[in-house]
Order: sequence, then C-alpha cells, then structure tokens
Amino acid sequence: MTVAVIGAGPVGLAAAAHLAERGVPFVVFETGAGAAAAMRQWGHVTFFSPWRFNVDSAAERLLKQAGWVMPDPDHDPTGQQLIDDYLLPLAKLPAIAPNIRYGARVTAVTRQGMDRVPSKGREQRPFEISVSHADGTTERVLASVVIDASGTWSAPNPAGANGIPALGEKESAARISTGIPDVFGTERKRYAGKRVVVIGSGHSAMDSILNLVRLKKEGPATEIIWAMRSRPTDKTFGGGAGDQLANRGALGARAKAAISAGNVSVEASFRVQGFALTENAIEIIDETGNKLVAHEVIVATGFRPDFSMLSEIRLDLHPWLECTRTLGPLIDPNEHSCGDVPPHGVKELTQPENNFFIVGMKSYGRAPTFLMATGYEQVRSVVAALAGDMEAALDTKLVLPQTGVCEGPGFAEEGGCCGGPSLTRADACCTIDAIAKDAGKSGCGCQAAGRC
Repeated sequence: MTVAVIGAGPVGLAAAAHLAERGVPFVVFETGAGAAAAMRQWGHVTFFSPWRFNVDSAAERLLKQAGWVMPDPDHDPTGQQLIDDYLLPLAKLPAIAPNIRYGARVTAVTRQGMDRVPSKGREQRPFEISVSHADGTTERVLASVVIDASGTWSAPNPAGANGIPALGEKESAARISTGIPDVFGTERKRYAGKRVVVIGSGHSAMDSILNLVRLKKEGPATEIIWAMRSRPTDKTFGGGAGDQLANRGALGARAKAAISAGNVSVEASFRVQGFALTENAIEIIDETGNKLVAHEVIVATGFRPDFSMLSEIRLDLHPWLECTRTLGPLIDPNEHSCGDVPPHGVKELTQPENNFFIVGMKSYGRAPTFLMATGYEQVRSVVAALAGDMEAALDTKLVLPQTGVCEGPGFAEEGGCCGGPSLTRADACCTIDAIAKDAGKSGCGCQAAGRC
C-alpha cells in the first residue's frame, strides 16, 4: 500500500509523520518549492493558539528523537516561527524528506482507467494522480490511498455578498487584496496614508484592521473603514476574558476598542454588489446603492474548498458547507464555535470513494471553525485505520479551547502579553486585564503570574 498525501502544510506533514511512524509507504506532493508554501504568505501573522495546540503528536515524537526541543508551549507563534522552528525541521527528517516532491501540483485524481460513473471493480483499481511539475513536465502516479490535505488558502471567498464575485471585482483586482496582507510590514507603502476598506467580520479581518490601526499611529492620514454584511454585536468580537485562548479574546477586544477610539469607522449592513475603478481610487457599491470610495480594499471573507481536481472522485458533501456530509452537523458555524466541535476522525471523514480522505482545513468546507489541532487528530485517526488499528482509529480525543469563532491565524501582535497594551484603560497591564476589569473583576492575574 502506498499513500499519496496532497499538500506539505502542517496537516499534510502530520499525516506524513504518522505514516512514517507506522511504517506505511507514502509520497507527499507539494505545489510550492518548500514545505508550508501557503503558510509563508501569512507568516507575519501570530496564531491565537499557543505552541502546544499547533504541534502534532507523531511529529513531536519523531522530532524529539532527532534532538528537537519544542519552544515555550504557552507562547503563540507566528506563522513564520511555526515554519522555521517546527515544519522545516519536520520536513527534513530522514523518515520524511525523501518522500516529499516539491514543485508538484496535483491537477487531477481519479481511478486508473475509470471516471466517477463505473462501480464494478472500482475499489480494486488504484488511484491515478496527475501531477504537473515546476519544470513543465507532467506525470501520472498510482497510489492505493489518497489523503487530500491541500487546504483552502488558494480559494478565497469573493467579496460579493451572494457568494460569487461582485460586479467588477475581477476587473478591479489591482486595488483588491485577499487574505491577510502584511500591511504593517512588507506592504506598508501600499496602505500607509491611504483610505482602506476592509470587508469581512472574522479574525482575518480583525487582524488587518488592527495592523492598519498600528500603521495609522505612524501615518495619521491613514483612514480605515470596516465594511460588514451584518451589524456587529458582542458575538462579533468574541468571548473576551471568557475565551480560553487569551489572545483570541484580546483580538476582538482590541478591534472593538479601535472602533470606540474613533480609529476605525464601521459600515454595516454593507453587502457588496459591485466594484468600479476610477483614476486614483476604487468604488465599492452595496446592494442598496450606497457607495464607499477607497484607495485599497482588503477582502477577508474567508475561504472555500476547491474540488476541481476531484471531479472524477465520488464525494458525499454537506449541502451548504461542502465538507463531508457526516461532519457537517458537527461543525456548522451556525451552531458551533471551534471549542465545542466534538472529536472526529476516519468515521466522519470516510467518503463513498474507498480509501480517499479529505483532511485539515479543506475537510471543513466553508466552515471557519477549524483549529490545527483538529486536523492533527483527523490524520492520526485516518492513518491508524489505514494501518489496521481500528481501536486507535475510532478512539478520537480532542480538547479544544472554548469560546469564539475560529479561523486559525489572526492576531495582530503589538508587543506585550495577552493582546498587548490596553487601548481603553490606563490601569490595565494588557488588553485581557482591561476586559476583566471592565467586567468588574480585579484583573486577569497577568502581573502576578509574571507575564506582564
């Protein structure tokens, strides 16, 4: 049995670690020139979950055998720190490195000699994986099992409120960025002193908002407009001091404080219908005809899975989330935050196509409630099943921090602990301390614990 893993990001490499540990032959196909290529695009962003939630168990065991020491387990790493201090060392291990093919983009997965229609003898045929290489060559590779850990970073949601690109969105791409641009770092010149509209209400949007606020301190001419589809409520800004991840709670608190301080103006309900470029600006029009004018737009409306390479694979997907149908009710963001998602693994990830699994962020479809630890438990369970250890495969365990809607990265670090210095209280040592005192408590205890 040879297992093909698509993607050498955190979850794909975790799958490789579990396969290596159990002695199952595997190959990893990675589009980028190195491990975690997609993560490098948001390496400036700090996780709101600490190291202990971001390291896979099998990966840690293999690394420790090579003398690796985990950084402070309670510290929140940046994406680049996770790459440099964890993922690159993992990808270089002798048990993993020879099995990774970089610059190898998977363009299609099917059954050898079959499209998705025939049933007779289907399970006896290997998977046929079409791979396009960076040097322009192509090949087809056979595998017994496929684990798709390709993620969703390459498929951001459009700005259009109806789920499709707004009118003029593609034509206005020169003034539109998606995801989490490095507005306070490498892309500072693009945004400093400009009027910037951020579209979205999740953690990625908050990260851009807070970095723009930092930029505004240096260049007061910077104007920040936050466009949301719905009017913000307390839920929009998360659980505050009640969040078991302090920096996730601080993220929402700082965003709320930035609005209160007048550093950010909010436009809601603003449901984008169209864009239009002018000579020196971009116009954003909502469904009622209201118009915002800006120099730059950041679209932070989340991501969705791309199934184009799986058109000949039999999939059973949840009707609106586009995850595995069984998984849908467990992760629906209309009902769940990341903290109350129950443990799940091979049982919930099984598809009609035998021995084909989607794991990691892509397994959640359009649900933004994914945490990296969830993906690690998924691949642990799947690999255990492939190795014939069904007892371990079905014994899924996952402890996730409660409160808040989760999207993985998304904390604009400004120094200090627990969200950085308070924007609202002079008597608070940090943002979380301010939240606690606003709630009538004596504080968060950061100073007593020596964190501030």
